[in-house]
Amino acid sequence: GGSHREHLLSQGTKGGQQEQGSAAGPADGGVQVQPGTFWLTRIVLLRFIAFIYFVAFSVGYHQNRQLFGETGLLPGKLYLQNIRRYAGGRVGFEAFSYAPTILWFLDWSNMDAHLDNIALLGMGLSVFILLTGCANMIIMFLLWILYHSLVNIGQIWYSFGWESQLLETGFLGIFLCPVLTLRTIPRHTPPSKIVIWSFRWLIFRIMLGAGLIKIRGDRCWKDLTCMNYHYETQPVPNPIAYYMHRSPWWFHSFEVLTNHFIELIVPFFLLIGRRMCAIHGILQILFQVLLIISGNLSFLNWLTIVPNIACFDDSNLAFLFGS
Repeated sequence: GGSHREHLLSQGTKGGQQEQGSAAGPADGGVQVQPGTFWLTRIVLLRFIAFIYFVAFSVGYHQNRQLFGETGLLPGKLYLQNIRRYAGGRVGFEAFSYAPTILWFLDWSNMDAHLDNIALLGMGLSVFILLTGCANMIIMFLLWILYHSLVNIGQIWYSFGWESQLLETGFLGIFLCPVLTLRTIPRHTPPSKIVIWSFRWLIFRIMLGAGLIKIRGDRCWKDLTCMNYHYETQPVPNPIAYYMHRSPWWFHSFEVLTNHFIELIVPFFLLIGRRMCAIHGILQILFQVLLIISGNLSFLNWLTIVPNIACFDDSNLAFLFGS
């Protein structure tokens, strides 16, 4: 991770294919991949964001009809009609600003088909990015608009924390990319360090906020007893949770202390230089993996891994791309 050797990566071919070679360099169209550059970081970030989008749209494809389709539990058509009535009976700025969704511009007589098509288009675009490792601002903006449209008509079904977190993460992903170019390594558009730091700021807020909420909330987080019953009260416990729950009391106290360390102390590692930033990324990803193994919070923990990728520069991630 701390090596100062340089990897030379060619500019990449259209459609996302890339060529690597020791002979490539700036003189013949390549880019230098080294500590402090984020060409490879962008590829990993885009693929991970695309993976989360694919899961989110896939879940929507299998559930949206039943939740807010034409005959769903909370029909989206009725929801839009109520908003339109509240806005004076027309689809104008007031109605659109209350629930921004492209469904305002579609025929509501076939709402189920529209919901399916939005999900399928989102899945298709996600698979393209996942396979090629490249995207442009147009594709990322389309993904964001499509998911935003579902969230704003999904009512209580799309009112959990991970939907808004995915929208913020996906919005930052738009600015990772060139406007039009579709190359894995668009050599004329290096990843913006402002965007990289925006991802870091996102994970800083997520983790520190989670830690502060616990400290200011239930007293059990101060008494180190919360994990004594966490596993039997969490949403949809998995088989591993049973064995975690039966751990001794001192282990549960250690879990709470570890949680406080990860959420209240580790985020400040982001501000102490490149190496500590990478250590932050490693610790936070390991923490999310532990939560995935011991619980079930949909794609929230997978999504929380995404901004941590921005903690690593190209020298940290070069091992993922061969020699």
